[in-house]
Amino acid sequence: MSDGPAGASTPVAVAVLRISTALVVLAVLGYAYGLRLAAGDGNPFDYFGYFTNQTSALLAVVLLASGATAIAGLRSSPAFDLVRGIATASLIVVGAIYNTLVPGTGSAPPWVSVLLHVVLPLLAVLDWALVPDRRRLRWSALPVVLVHPLVWLVVVLIRGRTDGWVPYGFLLPANGTPSLVLHVVGLSAAVLAAGAAVWALSRRASRPAARPRG
Repeated sequence: MSDGPAGASTPVAVAVLRISTALVVLAVLGYAYGLRLAAGDGNPFDYFGYFTNQTSALLAVVLLASGATAIAGLRSSPAFDLVRGIATASLIVVGAIYNTLVPGTGSAPPWVSVLLHVVLPLLAVLDWALVPDRRRLRWSALPVVLVHPLVWLVVVLIRGRTDGWVPYGFLLPANGTPSLVLHVVGLSAAVLAAGAAVWALSRRASRPAARPRG
């Protein structure tokens, strides 16, 4: 999962900011779902079938737990650092795909899309890169970043073949098998690349300080 000693302690200000961010994200997700309910389109399997919503909710829970743990004076576990790294990598992919392949799509208000697809991924990366309160992630654990995206893809493709629902147009069965395979491979590669960047940042920024000479 991770190696080396635990990272530096989390500053209280950072812990409070993480908790605040998590609460805002959860509130925004609830607000957007409420809009769908009001419009008569409140199927939870559709709303939470979006990778953006799943990943945003995951990161919110991680940030909430991280902030609460830090305020309690505790350090995160290796498994928790791994989950946080996975969530950060997934948010990078969310931001990249939305702003390149599907910009401006979706039924949510524009400000909700900007918050979840631009602001949150940027905050996640900055938090991971600038606050060295996590362990180095082992390269051998990198493939774990694919578990959630691949399970999500399998479920989406099955739904596309059965009830016709897919969250993003490029995953429509009507596009043909070659297109679907190309996008699945591309998404997997993007997740691995984002994960590699997150893993590299963890090892660079979490390196123990050199001992003073003399």
